[in-house]
Amino acid sequence: MRSSHPRSAAVAALVATALATGLLAGSADAAEGAVSADPIRIHDIQGTTRISPLNGKQVTDVEGIVTGVRTYGSRGFWIQDPDADDNDATSEGVFVFTNAVPTVAVGDAVKVSGTVGEYIPGGLTSGNQSVTQISKPTVTVVSSGNALPEATAINEYTVPAEYAPAGDPAAGGSINGLTLEPARYALDHYESLEGMNVKIGTSRVVGATDPYAELWVTVKGWENTAKRGGTVYGSYESQNTGRLQIQQLAPLAQQPFPVANVGDRLTGTTEGPLDFNQFGGYTLVARTLGTVKAGTLAPEKTKPQAEQELAVATYNVENLDPTDPQEKFDALAKAVVENLASPDVLALEEIQDDNGAKNDGTVSAEQTLAKFTAAISAAGGPAYQWRTVNPEDKKDGGEPGGNIRQVFLFNPARVSFTERAPGDAVTATGVTKVNGKAALTHSPGRVDPANPAWADSRKPLAGEFVFRGKTVFVIANHFGSKGGDEGLTSHHQPPVRSSEAKRLQQAQAVNGFVKQILAEDKNANVLVLGDINDFEFSATTDALADGGALYPAIKSLPKAERYSYVYQGNAQVLDQILTSPAIKKFTYDSVHINAEFSAQNSDHDPQVLRFRP
Repeated sequence: MRSSHPRSAAVAALVATALATGLLAGSADAAEGAVSADPIRIHDIQGTTRISPLNGKQVTDVEGIVTGVRTYGSRGFWIQDPDADDNDATSEGVFVFTNAVPTVAVGDAVKVSGTVGEYIPGGLTSGNQSVTQISKPTVTVVSSGNALPEATAINEYTVPAEYAPAGDPAAGGSINGLTLEPARYALDHYESLEGMNVKIGTSRVVGATDPYAELWVTVKGWENTAKRGGTVYGSYESQNTGRLQIQQLAPLAQQPFPVANVGDRLTGTTEGPLDFNQFGGYTLVARTLGTVKAGTLAPEKTKPQAEQELAVATYNVENLDPTDPQEKFDALAKAVVENLASPDVLALEEIQDDNGAKNDGTVSAEQTLAKFTAAISAAGGPAYQWRTVNPEDKKDGGEPGGNIRQVFLFNPARVSFTERAPGDAVTATGVTKVNGKAALTHSPGRVDPANPAWADSRKPLAGEFVFRGKTVFVIANHFGSKGGDEGLTSHHQPPVRSSEAKRLQQAQAVNGFVKQILAEDKNANVLVLGDINDFEFSATTDALADGGALYPAIKSLPKAERYSYVYQGNAQVLDQILTSPAIKKFTYDSVHINAEFSAQNSDHDPQVLRFRP
């Protein structure tokens, strides 16, 4: 039998998914609503689920008061019915998508005719929830200058503690068709307010202002609080229900967006329509924005290592290459010297080739590293030497043409590097015995580079170091990214985390290699470190630690200090250092210098571990 055309199959699959999750019109309820003799109200459009019962239908003369006008991006305006029904599950607000700059003003009473639809920010395959809207509108302004419907308060008392209902197995795990329970689930609570005029009071900032003029607050100041003011994402069940993204309606040219860091406070009342977007989900688009009151947060400085302590660190320097401004090199160098106290060994991730993203076959990073180590020396740091293995062109993922790779920097005044037949991009280092001790066959060398787990991903870099006569094996990693994973506000609950499969295989490969070293010498000092791109509670980390081969050292910290990255207001672990069983006593520090701040030299915080081999 001939197979169907793949595009046809894909379309069929999308349609099936849409039907299962209620995104295509055609229900009996929709038809009944469309022919009802009663005037259609906004709560009739919104209904009691995430998908409008009138999806795909024409509506006429829907009445409401304009509560917000957006003149950029997804242009349109929000209207709200001041005469609410008695059902908390039905929103009284809706977005009217105009495409062109709207001609209405806040406070206008309008009648809107148009087509009800469900817009999915990011597209159907993103997993995002949809926004109920009226498109292709005909708008009649009935009067102007009307009082706005009173804003609904979002606070610690109104947002439920449970995050989301479990998805319907019959609908592929989607929650789209489930009746909203706004008093039970946080996501249902926010959805029941979609498009409505809402407000928050003074709230703590848990995600710094980003380049896209948005920040994150929590309306639950006590929820999984980080030691420095953020909100810790400590498990898949700790989504942190109080987080809310804040944007503003005013164009930036008219009103600059405030600069805030984690721990600052957004004081006073912030009020406006509740939107949903692909970069964070539920978002208060402020018509009235509170005032940022700065806190006292400052970048951390780790304790210098003692004479007999080896300090090993990892730092993702975010696509560093010679075309970056000297200021970036200088800032990163200053951080290495002043904040990381010049570690003896520093594993770097995202060192790009000598011309960065220019895609011309260049793979050497000698110029990048010469420029960076010179900046470190100029900042008062040691004269670091480096070791790395150049990747094959365009084989390791990352920014096209950038050829990112891991690199070891080491201070030759404190530690020596054991060179053993340096490997190339496709040659796997192995484990052997030299003078009765475990040793690498290639140092520096790559771990299992032909393993399909590393396809289009960075291969681990292994090296042997000697400190005060003791050998230390260091394996630097940059596991596959979380690209393709669904957000916490996905209509699938729990969300689909498709990227985990690759990292699990990568973790298994590294764990297997560490076990080879330990099989030759159970007392070997082994450190596995880098941008693991996964949480300390993840299956990835469990696979790295399998069989007791490694211990995730960040777990030695109190829970309120376990994070290296802030994403959508959640402080979380991506960067890690793991220790072999011989390393029993150590001190660990997640050095918070970037993730909590609007001004960043990288989006990651470096990690440092000190121990006596």
